[in-house]
Amino acid sequence: MTTTIKQRISNIALVVEDYDDAIAFYTEKLNFQLIEDTDLGGGKRWVLISPPNGNGTNILLAKASNAQQSQSVGNQAGGRVFLFLQSNDFWRDYHEMKAQGVEFNEEPRVEEYGTVVVFKDLYGTKWDLLELNGESW
Repeated sequence: MTTTIKQRISNIALVVEDYDDAIAFYTEKLNFQLIEDTDLGGGKRWVLISPPNGNGTNILLAKASNAQQSQSVGNQAGGRVFLFLQSNDFWRDYHEMKAQGVEFNEEPRVEEYGTVVVFKDLYGTKWDLLELNGESW
């Protein structure tokens, strides 16, 4: 009998300068949900956030604890887009984020695959907000 392999990415670590500032940005400006905030002692916390009605993949906010980690804050993908926030209503989310003061790198554009725009989080990490054509929720 063969066992079916089942795997998924549960969390993606995002190095930040400050837990509370990052929580505030993601929950207030992007409408993410705070899933967990557990004090681990020694200034470390286990902080999980997720977009509303997410699929189970969370972002782990990890506070930089040394100079090397601090250098990666805002540049974890070497200047490229690091994370992709897929939406079922691009224009709703775009206008809501814009009203909350989220910084966009460009104007929204329609591509063959869907509607997309690049934005930055509070530390400069680049994200795509996108709605794919024909994607059913």
